[in-house]
Amino acid sequence: MGKLRDKMRVDLELRRYRPGTIDSYLRCAKSLVAHHRRRAEDLEEAEVRAYLMYLVKKRRVSASSHKMHVAAIKFLYGVTLGRPEVAVRLPWPKVPTKLPDILSRAETEALLAAVPSVKYRAILMAAYGAGLRISEACGLTVADLDSGRGVIHVRDGKRGRDRFVPLSPRLLALLRQYWRQERPVGPALFPGHAAGGLVAKETMRRVVREAAAQAGITKRVTPHVLRHCFATHLLEAGADIRTIQVLLGHGSIRSTARYTQVSVRHIASTPSPLEQPSTPPPTSRDQEARAKR
Repeated sequence: MGKLRDKMRVDLELRRYRPGTIDSYLRCAKSLVAHHRRRAEDLEEAEVRAYLMYLVKKRRVSASSHKMHVAAIKFLYGVTLGRPEVAVRLPWPKVPTKLPDILSRAETEALLAAVPSVKYRAILMAAYGAGLRISEACGLTVADLDSGRGVIHVRDGKRGRDRFVPLSPRLLALLRQYWRQERPVGPALFPGHAAGGLVAKETMRRVVREAAAQAGITKRVTPHVLRHCFATHLLEAGADIRTIQVLLGHGSIRSTARYTQVSVRHIASTPSPLEQPSTPPPTSRDQEARAKR
């Protein structure tokens, strides 16, 4: 794509898209061009639709991946190429809503205990104990921790939102233990192996997989599941959903409300109609008595 790729990257950066989103959009645009072996400037709506059908029918991409391709194509033609008519009628795919597997408190403790590295255990405990996204946990700095007030300042979260989350005494104690052992240099609390880098998200996914296997957990577990567990366990402990929304940094209460669907305590405490006392049907004598009244 050459110059077109560079122009699209600038357009994305000027709109303050996240680096990960920028890379994904550029990959999608490159895939479109490679599929047709023609310049993006020369493609028409029918060819773009044919490419999307190829993704769905031949490559069988997931609905979320399909949605990413549509978003990238709409940006490419609507913004970078100034030809919105090519993509404006492309339909957005329906993405099914799937509920995450939630670990019990005992399973969560077993998972954390199975992580041998203090550094990685501290990252995962921050994800669970403060409801952080794994990128937020890996990107923490020393300045983000306010032990006096008992909070963590999450900076530049999703969609650029800052927020404060609780810094539990147990997490603080583990972070101090980690600090004494490793003495990380620089502002980053969890530096990676590369100079100036952070612990990679893929590294944490591997750590979680290995810890889950070690703990004998058969549920599908990822670092993001710990954030789900934070919200669900808070809800089951009686926290109101508005507070959980603020702690998670959700822009809409609807995003937070889904945790009512995975809270076992809320579901189990809802009485089934089978348990409701039934009223026996009226007998003929009851009907005669009512008629006399």
